Amino acid sequence: MSTKTIAFTKSKLPYGWMGNMSPFPIIYEGDTYRTSEALFQALRFHDKAIRELIRAEKSPMGAKFVAKARVDQMVVKQLSDEDVANMRGCLIFKLAQHPDLHAELMATGDALIVEDVTNRGDKGSNLFWGAMLVNNEWVGKNVLGNLWMDIRTKFKNLVIT
Repeated sequence: MSTKTIAFTKSKLPYGWMGNMSPFPIIYEGDTYRTSEALFQALRFHDKAIRELIRAEKSPMGAKFVAKARVDQMVVKQLSDEDVANMRGCLIFKLAQHPDLHAELMATGDALIVEDVTNRGDKGSNLFWGAMLVNNEWVGKNVLGNLWMDIRTKFKNLVIT
């Protein structure tokens, strides 16, 4: 593994496109979601009316808040294997529908990719999806960063015959 680290935070900063709040619409089952965050939150529900409420939100945080307000109706348990699989799917849809991002991901080489939540702290699911820098070491599971690296590796190893 490279010693280079790509730590992404806000969507407008370098590598911010890797974050789920970045403004890259995704079409899923004929519906357009403004961000991967909106699609990810919607996938936690089977109820089409709730999915539509989430999809209709203009901001990714709004979509997240609509979902969090209905946590008792989620059919996908937060932070479960199914939740992580849904996140992986959202990232793959994002890359497939925005080929320039695929090129950006491949350009990261073998760098460590981290969703940097240092400024957000260790509350909620921050240390599940991301990691924070503590005494020059990344602390947290960094599931989102690991998903990006796993997808990158799979694309690198893809052999078309």
